[in-house]
Amino acid sequence: MHKTCIILNPSARSERAQRSAERLRTLCHGASFRATLKAGDAQQLARNAVAEGYERIVAAGGDGTIHEVVNGLAGSEAALGLLPLGTMNVFANELGLPANDLGRCWEIIRAARTRLIDLPMANEKHFVQLAGVGLDAQVVKETSLTFKRNFGPLSYLISAAQVASRRPPRLLIESEDALTEEGSFVLVGNGRLYGGPFPFFKHAVIDDGLLDVLVFKQIGYLDLLKYIQNVIFTSDITTREVEYFQTRYLRVSSAEEVPLELDGELAGACPVEFAINSRRLKVLTP
Repeated sequence: MHKTCIILNPSARSERAQRSAERLRTLCHGASFRATLKAGDAQQLARNAVAEGYERIVAAGGDGTIHEVVNGLAGSEAALGLLPLGTMNVFANELGLPANDLGRCWEIIRAARTRLIDLPMANEKHFVQLAGVGLDAQVVKETSLTFKRNFGPLSYLISAAQVASRRPPRLLIESEDALTEEGSFVLVGNGRLYGGPFPFFKHAVIDDGLLDVLVFKQIGYLDLLKYIQNVIFTSDITTREVEYFQTRYLRVSSAEEVPLELDGELAGACPVEFAINSRRLKVLTP
């Protein structure tokens, strides 16, 4: 197996992930392994692997590990492979990878079939699947690592319940494709899925050169829940309180300190400028 580097997040949340990591070392003969020790390591390890000439750089972890690896290999000719080990594997689902079958995922990497997909950016930082300004970023910000370890995905719901009772921020939306100029929560997608199996972005295609944007207008966070149901369970959004559009450029700003999350990781705060690099990321797919 020539030129494959696997970047492994050994702390990927659970005992199950630990067992999977041990199994990977047996399964992936001939690949070079690099393990992360702390946040930020995966990005640097990916950058080093590019410099060493690895052709395939594999993220073994969840969406957070993928996010870092992509920021390390962006701009290079290296292909991204996935071995899903995390709590959330939304990007793997988007690409049609069998997230619960590591053996099959490894076969896909070995087969070396690549696809070019779009690579979106937020304030010069790359992301692959999703960005959020407001509610979900605030939830990520307030869900501590200890809390996550103890409660798993439930920890986000507990934090969300606390955040939802507050007054939402006032966000200013700037894009030539937007009709609305203000919102209280913004989601930006590259693919269709958000938060697991939910198709929030109905018209999204990961290689169409467009960002898909959902703006929840000036509504309280608790009201958001009923609009989110409308977004998930209808083929087209029917409520006036939510705008959905596609664009190549978007700016979101606020007079308040409003956080930003990229692929489920906290990534700073407003103002944020979104842009997209068309078909710029090479991924290994079925």
